[in-house]
Amino acid sequence: QVQLVESGGGLVQAGGSLRLSCAASGRTLSSYVMGWFRQAPGKEREFIAGIGRTGLDIIYTDSVKGRFTISRDNAKNTVYLQMNRLKPEDTAVYLCAADWKVVVTRSGYDYWGQGTQVTVSS
Repeated sequence: QVQLVESGGGLVQAGGSLRLSCAASGRTLSSYVMGWFRQAPGKEREFIAGIGRTGLDIIYTDSVKGRFTISRDNAKNTVYLQMNRLKPEDTAVYLCAADWKVVVTRSGYDYWGQGTQVTVSS
């Protein structure tokens, strides 16, 4: 079983940038498809981005395309989410997730981190 810990959240002004990290332990990260999700107060959890085991297959939700970039460093057992041109509506708890599967999907992840808060002020 893999354990996931997110970091890198914080308070940033609109237009700014943050880089989130998700460190994995317990199992080799290269065995997992990884995803980033977010959940704002009163809203459902939303898929943001997913990346395949080798990093070649990547998908994004439309609202973050061109602003966010997901990447992974399997040697460091870490997945990243670079967030640029942040907007107040990006404010949420951001969570990383892992699953033992082949195809990158927008749902169906079994392992989750605790999340890191991102707050974007206007």
